[in-house]
Amino acid sequence: MTTNPILMVDDESLNLAVMEAALSDDYSLLFARNGAEALAAATKHLPSLILLDIQMPDMNGYAVCRQLKANPRTEAIPVIFISGLADAGHEEEGFASGGVDYIVKPISRPILRARVNTHLSLVRASRLDKSHRDAIHMLGEAGHFNDTDTGVHIWRMAAYAGVIASAYGLNKEQCELIELAAPMHDTGKIGIPHAILKKPGKLDANEWTQMKTHSRIGHDILSKSDEPVFQMAAGIALHHHERWDGSGYPDNLKGEEIPVSARVVALADVFDALTMKRPYKEAWPQEKVIATIRDSSGSHFDPAVVRAFDSVLDCIGHIRADWDRKEQLGIHH
Repeated sequence: MTTNPILMVDDESLNLAVMEAALSDDYSLLFARNGAEALAAATKHLPSLILLDIQMPDMNGYAVCRQLKANPRTEAIPVIFISGLADAGHEEEGFASGGVDYIVKPISRPILRARVNTHLSLVRASRLDKSHRDAIHMLGEAGHFNDTDTGVHIWRMAAYAGVIASAYGLNKEQCELIELAAPMHDTGKIGIPHAILKKPGKLDANEWTQMKTHSRIGHDILSKSDEPVFQMAAGIALHHHERWDGSGYPDNLKGEEIPVSARVVALADVFDALTMKRPYKEAWPQEKVIATIRDSSGSHFDPAVVRAFDSVLDCIGHIRADWDRKEQLGIHH
């Protein structure tokens, strides 16, 4: 069963009865006999799907669909036209008005069930994708909830990581995963005491030892999911403080032992951290940050990632300016 009902709209009782017989065993159903009723029911009940006749007395189905798509409350509801108008021109107009499918009468019950199931599967996939993105945003924000970073740091840094990964030569899917996973790199800071996270000065040896545990805490949290984005995020959380020369933590990995996603995010994170103001330091001039990163090639950073970074400096400048504008407007992601 879907969470929300399916709305069936037709001015002929027989057609509604045929659709009800085909779908009532599996879905909760709503009925409307004209366009006005359809618009009211859609706004009130937010159905998962609308099966919409075209030839109706008050307003035709195309007009109903256009009004649904013009309303922010109902614009995302998929509409399947069900009509006796079988020529290509009417079908084309159905898609142009916002429909996702077109079924010609007389209604075939197996075809109707198959099309409805297909489109509801797409709706579920879309909602699942949104839930993943919402979880990513929440975990990213949680990792910095008690930190001193500004609100946009993780999203700006993730954008940097995406373009650096592309310049490095990773494929589109890998770049998108890195950009999605990057905001969760400090999720483990959830487990670090407030006094350490908010300390305005340098940490002492014991505090620094405790701070370094955030990488394993983040990994332990994120690795609970088998989804690729969270698996990548777990690896980034664990290894984004490793260094190319093996002097990083927590595992003293060296060179290509460090996952490429963590190598990319490490550079993006340092670049963004140095160019932003924090309670214990002023923002560095961008030229000084770039010089520091170049000087750290082969020690802190993978030389190939540094070269990729160098090749997209113009793009990074545009991203930074765009996020500066968003920050002024109070947009955090």
